[in-house]
Amino acid sequence: MKDLNKNLLKQLNPSPLQMITHPLLAKHKITLAVKRDDLLDPDISGNKWRKLKYNLLYAQKNNIHKLLSFGGAFSNHIHALAAASHRFNFDATGIIRGEAHYIKNPTLSKVQQWGMKLQFVDRKTYRLKEQTDYLQTLKVKFPNTYIIPEGGTNQLAIPGVEEVVEELITQSQPIDYLFTATGSAGTLAGLISGAIKYGAVMQIHGIAVLKNAHYLKQVVNDLVPQAETANWQLHETFHEGGYAKVSPELDRFCHQFSEQTNIPIEPIYTGKMFYAVWQLIQKGFFPAGSHIVLLHTGGLQGLAGLNERNEFIN
Repeated sequence: MKDLNKNLLKQLNPSPLQMITHPLLAKHKITLAVKRDDLLDPDISGNKWRKLKYNLLYAQKNNIHKLLSFGGAFSNHIHALAAASHRFNFDATGIIRGEAHYIKNPTLSKVQQWGMKLQFVDRKTYRLKEQTDYLQTLKVKFPNTYIIPEGGTNQLAIPGVEEVVEELITQSQPIDYLFTATGSAGTLAGLISGAIKYGAVMQIHGIAVLKNAHYLKQVVNDLVPQAETANWQLHETFHEGGYAKVSPELDRFCHQFSEQTNIPIEPIYTGKMFYAVWQLIQKGFFPAGSHIVLLHTGGLQGLAGLNERNEFIN
């Protein structure tokens, strides 16, 4: 196995912080910047890189060469895990929700090129992914394998995401609000933990990208017990109809934002977060003089799949 400690634990260059100018920001006297984690790595992009980092180091330390995780047919996490496994010589398996005909889509075609083995399961079976009995069955079927939860969200994801806050402290003036898109809540939890760890006085906000996301608050509290006393909020009304749902308004916003800023975004995660913040600014949610940072968590590989399904029109 390649030397992970040499390649992975070395000091990564912090992702850049890009300032945004826009008439809406000027009108409301808001300073806004984007933390470009989408530029951390071309294949292991954004928050997926940060959440996988210490999971990979754990596997290496314990001499485990096989990894297994879960995701949908267009999963950013599965894509990133396959890329990381190829780069650092792990044997990876993906448990994929959905039918086998998805195997030729852009995401799964690429992960197979990187050597990931795929097993398709129906939705009923996929819902068992956190159940002890099902996980035990997988451990028997895949011995000597490290199982990483869907989205890469577990305790080992937290220290990698904390590093976002550490970087921002050196890159930016004091921040009032830090926003992230929220799916499995690992990134949100890591940012909250980072703010606590580094004494950063800022409000952490997560924009839930799926319906009925209230349960994610408990996920955060389980991952970061100190979160109960921290300054954070989960917004549950900006999902645009549910996970992977793209309204015409969101579609237009994503294209306009990318054209105006030269920052590529997709409508499943970052697009919903950026659009939500734009609406909050329009509603006067932020006091004049506020300094906001938006974390760009990557996920741009999914655009190929959206375009294939004609759900995001260029």
